[in-house]
Amino acid sequence: MRDATRQTVVWDALRVALAGRETATGREALDIVDAGGGTGGFAVPLARLGHAVTVVDPTPDSLAALERRAAEAGVAVKGIQGDAVDLGELLSPGSVDLVLCHSVLEYVEDPAAALAAIGGLLRAGGVLSVLAANPVATAIHRAVAGNFGEARQVLADPAGRWGEKDPTPHRFTAAGLTSLLGSAGFTVGETHGVRIFADLVPSRFSEGDPDALVALEQAAATHPVLRDIATQLHLLAYR
Repeated sequence: MRDATRQTVVWDALRVALAGRETATGREALDIVDAGGGTGGFAVPLARLGHAVTVVDPTPDSLAALERRAAEAGVAVKGIQGDAVDLGELLSPGSVDLVLCHSVLEYVEDPAAALAAIGGLLRAGGVLSVLAANPVATAIHRAVAGNFGEARQVLADPAGRWGEKDPTPHRFTAAGLTSLLGSAGFTVGETHGVRIFADLVPSRFSEGDPDALVALEQAAATHPVLRDIATQLHLLAYR
């Protein structure tokens, strides 16, 4: 259910971005890079829409799974082993219309450097799709689980971490992401909240009426208050 709500909200935004870029360029087939795209959850559907898609990922096993997934779908997706900060060395500058950076900034050592590398790839008017973990949601989830000290630590920690055993190195508020993107030379568009209710309601309710939950997530995704407590934040930014 979590994957369904995440995919739906992000795809809603991506479809609008794709349509806008196609209109601006006069091309139906766009050049797309999925940084940290793993096994191709977004890359393969984008390739099926007719776009030229490249996945850059540090994990050989993920790239092998991507190759199998693309073959089963009957599409071609190029896989390159590498990290987000190395994009400028792996691909030609100014050659890409859309870059996906989903669940990547949380784990790279230098998020600003990764965004600088991505910026170098994009053509003028190109689009960046960022999906990142939100510390506000983490504080809520830790508190709901009875871990009040950890919830307080999330709010106090500049990286949004609840303790030394937290597996996520960085989390980002909407304001923090907007500032980071602005410093990298991007103009930020709309912010969407992803998994606002899906991670809070008991599974018996979400599994009982999954379509209604997805519809609720879609309705809440751009709500000015609710989006800021989402598990993940999705931003579209423009070069």
